[in-house]
Amino acid sequence: MEIIDFSKLDKVFIIAELSANHNGSLETAIETIRAAKRAGADAIKLQTYTADSMTIDSNSVDFTINNGSIWDGKSFYELYKEAHTPWEWHPKLFEIAKEEGLICFSSPFDKKSVDFLYDLKVPCYKIASFEITDIPLIEYVASKGKPIILSTGIAKLEDIELALKTIRRISDIQIVLLKCTSSYPSPLEQANLAMIPEFENYFDVIPGLSDHTLGSTAPIVATCLGAKIIEKHFILDRTVGGPDASFSLDEKEFTQLVKDIRNAESAIGKVGYTLSKDQKNARGFSRSLFIVKDVVEGEIIDNSNVCSLRPNLGIAPKNLTFILGKKFNGTYKNGTPLLENMFYD
Repeated sequence: MEIIDFSKLDKVFIIAELSANHNGSLETAIETIRAAKRAGADAIKLQTYTADSMTIDSNSVDFTINNGSIWDGKSFYELYKEAHTPWEWHPKLFEIAKEEGLICFSSPFDKKSVDFLYDLKVPCYKIASFEITDIPLIEYVASKGKPIILSTGIAKLEDIELALKTIRRISDIQIVLLKCTSSYPSPLEQANLAMIPEFENYFDVIPGLSDHTLGSTAPIVATCLGAKIIEKHFILDRTVGGPDASFSLDEKEFTQLVKDIRNAESAIGKVGYTLSKDQKNARGFSRSLFIVKDVVEGEIIDNSNVCSLRPNLGIAPKNLTFILGKKFNGTYKNGTPLLENMFYD
């Protein structure tokens, strides 16, 4: 698959983000992909960079993380060296994903990684939140003609507008815009999921969510608000630790996440007034007109001998006004459903 058409999805597209959750082990990465398939994911996403392509090897204050994050105290170089997915693993991971029936793609962080992924025939590219301001990178990714998933975790309005303008100036490719909060883990009250329909309507994009909250609440709400793509970090075992472990879901949790999203989709349904079989059956509990005392032929229909009762066996209550004053055409017992052929016109 060289291109994925997000406009033709018939269900929410659920992405398991591998990120750094391989902890430096190819075997763990492979098993994580297989576990993601078992959990019900539609795709597995990697990150394609090296420490040297992200920053420089420096322990100076400027290159030491100190912003209140879970990575405080590490140098940028140290973090990215620990977290990166070796490029020589990529062909194998793509192969395993294909065997499992998963779509595999990645986030590039420089031109070299863009080209590397293009040669691997990725069906789309993901622009990470922190790269949304890297316009030269976005230009180069757009030039490849593949759909772009763009995350907005640190973006101001002008950042989003410039990134979208840049992509559209170069190509008419599909754009998925993900609501994201770049906080790890992210508090639920900062999710601001009302932006999902705003993204779709204001920017004319396919909306989605890159979620760093814990649990399934945010993805469920996002689904109900129209998200077509949900991305969540996935790990085999959170207890082994790692840079992203604290905000990643394990297989059991991710399985529940997928189930919750699918249930939400099922509950949303579609616009329409056609009754289901159960609804049609339930109409038997609605009211209809009944004869409520014994009557004889010629007796006038009034509120003393006809009224609206359950179940729905007679004519509809809306007809009562029109039949008051008419005469019964036969003798009928109390409790008989009133039908159209039981009175004179």
